[in-house]
Amino acid sequence: MKNPREAAFEVLYRVESDASYSNLTLDKVQKENNLQGRDASFCTALVYGVLERQLTLDYIIRQYSSVRLKKIETKALIILRMGVFQLLYMDSVHSGAAVNESVNLAKKLKLQKASGFINGLLRSFVRAELSYKMPEKSDKVKYLSVKYSCPEDIVKLWLSSYPENLVENMLSSFMGRPELSLRVNTLKTDRESLKNELNALGVKVENTALSENALLVSSTGSLESLKPFKEGDFYVQDISSVICSELVAPKESEKVADVCAAPGSKSFSMALLANDKAKISSFDLYPHKVELIKNSAKRLKITSINASVRDALTEDNSLIGQFDVVLCDAPCSGLGVIGRKPEIRNRAIDDINSLPELQYSILKNTAKLLKTGGRLFYSTCTLNPKENNEIADKFLSEHKDFEAIALNIPENIKRGTDEPVNQLTLFPHINGTDGFFISAFKKVR
Repeated sequence: MKNPREAAFEVLYRVESDASYSNLTLDKVQKENNLQGRDASFCTALVYGVLERQLTLDYIIRQYSSVRLKKIETKALIILRMGVFQLLYMDSVHSGAAVNESVNLAKKLKLQKASGFINGLLRSFVRAELSYKMPEKSDKVKYLSVKYSCPEDIVKLWLSSYPENLVENMLSSFMGRPELSLRVNTLKTDRESLKNELNALGVKVENTALSENALLVSSTGSLESLKPFKEGDFYVQDISSVICSELVAPKESEKVADVCAAPGSKSFSMALLANDKAKISSFDLYPHKVELIKNSAKRLKITSINASVRDALTEDNSLIGQFDVVLCDAPCSGLGVIGRKPEIRNRAIDDINSLPELQYSILKNTAKLLKTGGRLFYSTCTLNPKENNEIADKFLSEHKDFEAIALNIPENIKRGTDEPVNQLTLFPHINGTDGFFISAFKKVR
């Protein structure tokens, strides 16, 4: 069985070497090593902290290392990141323990040569009283990149897309773990009843003003082990996604298509909003994800969803003109959820420039599913106008059989930028949600 630091290293190494998802890998490793309580919390804080601050940690390590980062063996570099993070950001860890445990971990991994290097670098950092030199503020991109541990390419993208003060506030909001939100299964219970039940189980619960159907939770432990989860009283869904579903607002008896639907939370929310009386087709490209939707719908006792495999880029004549409402939640760069999935900020974004072409192709093909008079919604969980507003504008300009329809945005949901009435970008620091975009159209002929 691994101790918390060893488990954290294993998670970080898998994320680095296999491009694994941090949340799934962390859950798996903690279960394998039976980490609970304080040990699980320490491991979690160390994993997410290192991933969130990786660029800053590497910047500091470079200042104290005589060896270029690219020349440092991956396992040794991960241990150095863990050590520097504990020294700089974990007040509960004594500096001596942070250094000694880092060296011990290196020796356990048979990194005998690297252990001396790790020991020397971390002790030098301690002797320097954890000081390091930041880039000059005049170099805005470099400074923000290091301060908020965000790649320069992403900082440049955002500074060219949004006002500077909005960008810095947004970057700041991505530091630290965002709140977890649950969508209440209103077929089985109501918000107050679920809130009381979760409170009785030791879960900290708060209402959110952004949706009467959602709760904010913390100190949850394993949600899947809770009786209300097993009985289908709720599912995990970020408030931004809840808001999206509520803006779609499907009605009873309407035929609804959810394209690129996995893991299915928007399908579930739309089903609940229509009292499980709409006819919802949840499409996804991957069979195992379709099975996930089916299993979750079964747990939630939702019967109005039919989940099936479908390629969003393939035209299916049997589906053309069959739906009253279509939601196209396109694959995206995920820049709106880096607070929740910090590993996104440490991966190359070379494919961002190619995404809009894919997204637009999916949207064009998806639009064919609508009846005349039907409503089309396009959404992403990213913050990039090229994947969002520009796609929506291009679609309207090239599809004269569609017109923009105003989103019915509640007063307590605030806009961060000027946008057409049929578009809404949710910014994390403004509404306390993931970054998200939604736009709406109507087929008029």
